[in-house]
Amino acid sequence: MGIAIILFYFIFPAVVLLLSTMYTVIQRIGVVVICYLAGLILGNAGIVPESISGFQGNLMGVSILLGIPLVLFSENIFRWAKMAKNTFLSLILGIVSVVIMVIVGHLLLRERIPEIWKISGMLIGLYTGGTPNLAAIAQGLNVDEELYILTHTVDLAIGVVVLIFLLTGAQRFFRMYMRPYKSAGNHSEEDTAKTLDEFESYRGFFARKTLRDLIKSFGLAILIFGAGYGMTLFFEGETKDTAGILTVTTLGILLSMVPSVNKLKKSFQLGMYFIYVFSVVVASKANLRELFQPESWTVVWNITFYILLAVPGSLILHSLLSWIFRVNTDDFIITSTALSMSPPFVPVVAAALKNKEVMVSGMIIGVIGYAIGNYLGVAIAYLLK
Repeated sequence: MGIAIILFYFIFPAVVLLLSTMYTVIQRIGVVVICYLAGLILGNAGIVPESISGFQGNLMGVSILLGIPLVLFSENIFRWAKMAKNTFLSLILGIVSVVIMVIVGHLLLRERIPEIWKISGMLIGLYTGGTPNLAAIAQGLNVDEELYILTHTVDLAIGVVVLIFLLTGAQRFFRMYMRPYKSAGNHSEEDTAKTLDEFESYRGFFARKTLRDLIKSFGLAILIFGAGYGMTLFFEGETKDTAGILTVTTLGILLSMVPSVNKLKKSFQLGMYFIYVFSVVVASKANLRELFQPESWTVVWNITFYILLAVPGSLILHSLLSWIFRVNTDDFIITSTALSMSPPFVPVVAAALKNKEVMVSGMIIGVIGYAIGNYLGVAIAYLLK
């Protein structure tokens, strides 16, 4: 049974990704959500043997240390300079808003939530880069699996409500006091299609012509994994995992500056595959029966309140700062989407805004979030500790 479970960890995300290229409904639900739910069902069905618990922990660490650099290889720092001034300003205001609200929540709830400094770090990573940063910071700070699952579960529930708002009434609501969007003509249809393929589409991922680039990307990720693991040998305790995460993040960004690495096809998608493997594994380790016992309800409600401060709270603060600094409505909304929902949701919200021009800048902001989220999350966590 143990071998079957291990094979499931690797095969299930690949099958879901393959199906996502055929059925758009899977993309709308989200691959990470499906993997997460599958892991929860598997872990609470009582079929995962205790004998593979050690392997589960090792696989979580390996999948993150491989996934993060692969996601970052497609990073193109030189494109940051080409972002419009208004968009870059919105990015800075969004990050400032999240940091402020997370610190406020920490000050209000630090006596009510166990290891809240770790949750604070995770929330910073989650709302600057999404699931990859959440998973990386959780691994780097050695967060308890149940606490990770609880945080992620509440975030998913609140995130759905926020996403529905962004897709429906957000533009009309924020236009009541923010500037309307004015076209600058910065990005062509070709730029938009290329960016979508680079950061979202899995079409062609399983094609033979992509295999060579995937092998090269994976080989580089293995080398970075070795460097990250080697760095952990110089530290003890919780700082070991933190050192490993920050090492692979830094090396991934540095290698992304090499044109031949930056142009490797589907490295981002391969990295996300390992993030999805992590999602299945960590969810399968959570015991929902223990998590939602009556004695845990106080912690659940406190974490829910904390995430409400961090998500809708930072969205409101970001809108007020955008109004003060005269950032237009569409740039504000797409920046908030890219930071809090991650790049795959940018095209969906851009379509709802009926504004394809903001799609490329939204994707770039999302990847910037991947790059800085780990550093910022770890820094805030240890500051609040």
